[in-house]
Parts: sequence; C-alpha cells; structure tokens
Amino acid sequence: MNNKIIFSLAGCGLLFALVSAYIYGQQKPPLAPVFSPPTNPYASGIYTNGIVESYQGSGENINIYPDVPGRIVHIYAHEGDRVKAGQPLALVDDSVQQALVSQQQHQAEAALAQLQELNAEPRRETLDVAAAQVAQAEAGVRTASDAYEKQQHSYHIDARSVSKDALDSAHDALQVAQANLQYARRQYALTKAGAWVYDIHNQEAQYHALEQAYQSSNALLQKFTLRAPADGVVLAVNTAIGSYVSPQGAYDTYTQGYDPVVVMGEPQGYLSVRCFIDEILVSRLPGANRVRAQMSLRGSDVKIPLEFVRIQPYITPKIELSDQRLERVDLRVLPVIFRFKKPDNVAIYPGQQVDVYVGEK
Repeated sequence: MNNKIIFSLAGCGLLFALVSAYIYGQQKPPLAPVFSPPTNPYASGIYTNGIVESYQGSGENINIYPDVPGRIVHIYAHEGDRVKAGQPLALVDDSVQQALVSQQQHQAEAALAQLQELNAEPRRETLDVAAAQVAQAEAGVRTASDAYEKQQHSYHIDARSVSKDALDSAHDALQVAQANLQYARRQYALTKAGAWVYDIHNQEAQYHALEQAYQSSNALLQKFTLRAPADGVVLAVNTAIGSYVSPQGAYDTYTQGYDPVVVMGEPQGYLSVRCFIDEILVSRLPGANRVRAQMSLRGSDVKIPLEFVRIQPYITPKIELSDQRLERVDLRVLPVIFRFKKPDNVAIYPGQQVDVYVGEK
C-alpha cells in the first residue's frame, strides 16, 4: 500500500514538472517600446547631447547675483512671471543701510542750510543792530566832546575853576568815545560785508562731502534690491524669505554649491539648445552655412529641426554628461548653439537635456 502511494506521488510530481516546463518554456513576444530611441537622420551625422536654454541674442541665461550679502526679507517675483527691466525681484535686509542713509541725508541737509545761511548774510536784523550801535557810539562821542569842550572853556576862563585832572579825564573820555565809534563803524562794515569767502568755501566743501557720502550710501541702498536687468521671464528663484545670500549666490544644501539667486530668460517664442561637440569630432563639424541639426526629446518620439545660431569659439571641459558607458569624463568640448521655435503642444523647458544629431546640408 505504501509503495502505491509513493509511486502515485512520484507520478504527480513528474506530471507537474512536465507541465511547468512547458508553461515556463513558452517565449512571450517582446513588448513594443514606449518610444523609439533617437536615430541618426544624416549619412554622417555627429551625435551630441545638449541643454535647452532660454534664447539670448548672445550669451546664456541671465544669472542674477546680489551685490551685497544679507538675509532675504521679500520676494517680489516668482517663477514663470514676466518682468520688465528695473522691476524688483527680491529684497535683501536693508534696515541698517536705510538708517545710515537717513542719517547722512540729514547731515547733508544741515550743511546745506548752514551754507545758505552764510550766503544770505548779512541778515537785515543783524545789520540794524550794528547800525544802532554806530548811532549809539556817535552819540557817546558827542556827549564826551561837549563835556570836554565845557571843561576846557572853563579852564581857559579861570584855571582854578577846573582841576587839571578833571580836564584830562574829560579828554580821555572823548578819546574812548571816539575809539568806540571807530569800533562800531568797523563792526557795521564787517556785518554788512557778509560771510567771509573762505568760510563759504569751507562750508561748500563740507556740504559736497556730506552730499556725496549720502549719494554713495543711497546708491548702495539700491543694491539691496535685486532688479531685472532686462525684460524677460523668471526661470528660477533659488532662495526663500529668511535665507542668507551673498555675492556668490544662494547656497544649495542638495548640491552643496552656490546657485544664482534668480535666473531669467528672454520672453521670446524661441528656445536655444547648447550642444557640446566632442573635441575629436570638431574636425567633422560642417561649416556655418552648411550645418543642420535635429533634436530628439528624451522619453518621447518628438523630433524638432534646429536652426544654427553660432559657435562659441572656445573649447572647454565638459560638465554635462550623457550617461553613456563609453563617455570620457575628462572630455573637452566645443559649444555650438542652435535655436528652435517653441512648439505649442510640446512641453519643453530650459535646463532640459536632449539628444542632438548634427549633419550637413
């Protein structure tokens, strides 16, 4: 009985093994690819990878860095916004600089007021006081002169009527009164002449120095506000309120490097593609009047013809890798810029990596 059970189980196992071998031995047809890989449309085309950029007449995207370090306290523009030249984008904390500008402005205004006061001299009321002092001194001279003449006349009539000391005292009083009159007249002339020219020049120099200090501080205050250097579109804002920025840019904790605080592009219907031609393939690059290119979007079957713009005539180390196994990381490349009209039904953004074949017409 036991042998029958063993043989039965062995037969079932054999049958299961045969069925499993048959099932797993069937080859399923391969799945169709989601998209076709990029193919070379030219007889002897050059493959390269490229980076989509905002189209600029010359140069690259506009990278905006602050001129002064500090903490971001306000962000006026956001990614995707269209901005005009001079429009504020972000504000660095400027409270200390504002206080300094206000202080220097008041100092310059005080110096200007003092300069205007010197130029406005003599003041009419001050001149009237000086004239009254002259009149008072003249009256003193007349009084002293009358007293002296009386004493002298009495002395000539009878020398015993006036003592010699009294006559001398009257004469001295007359001389003092005449000296006071001379002093009052000179003081009046000095008051009427106004401020001394050297005092005016000195005050002018102080005012100009304070005004220039104020203008310099105010110019520095304007640099705390990041403004759009041209009309364009905000492509990236690499900071947030409360973040610290410096002339190096904004620190990125993910890449552990510094990025521009704001990146802008031109508000046009074109985008550009910056391609990097391998240094060993530069000799095969067609002339500017014969070059043509086609771009393939990764992950899709979209292919877009490119229009040649210019060659950046400087071979540089390659920094964008294409993830190909045979790619050399110490490669040097020649940047070539193309452009294309942005299609309405395809999502393409600056910074996107694309495959490009460069051929000849």
